[in-house]
Amino acid sequence: MALNYLNLDDKTRSYMIEEIDRDIANDSLYIGRHLNQRGIADWPDLLRTAAQSHDDDWLTGQLRHKGYLLKTTPRQSRSGGYTMVEVRRNAPEMLAEGEFNRFYARGLCRRAIDEGIDHVIAYRAKTVTKPHKASEAKIGNQYDPEVILTDLRTSQGVGPALGIPRGPNSGISLRLP
Repeated sequence: MALNYLNLDDKTRSYMIEEIDRDIANDSLYIGRHLNQRGIADWPDLLRTAAQSHDDDWLTGQLRHKGYLLKTTPRQSRSGGYTMVEVRRNAPEMLAEGEFNRFYARGLCRRAIDEGIDHVIAYRAKTVTKPHKASEAKIGNQYDPEVILTDLRTSQGVGPALGIPRGPNSGISLRLP
């Protein structure tokens, strides 16, 4: 189920695309570790298409049903060797939701900065069955869009230092006041 992006309109989408293009140009676009070779090659276009006219649900469907993911992945065993394990069933959702929400937040911060809005607000964009206390504590808080944007631009592939958005499955996103 897609997050409820409260400010996902043409203006925010255009900023999202600029941010995706920025990462592509800087060779810093996060490539999910469970993507196969075809998935790696098509990921930038899939992400751009989702940002242009779809959402994280659409992106999840593309990853799941178009053969973009590995079936198995190596995992280090306790003995120091490796064993092959199946890729988790929720891998498409984790990648799609996490990256779409990250670029939505970056686009929204760029929009806020350009429109002279001095803060963005964290909110619950997806109902979760067991919300983390750290996520709950962020709901309703105001954040400087320049600080969030810098954090998100420098934390590809890892959780942002400020924890906004917290990542896939947190259900936390940002909105304009």
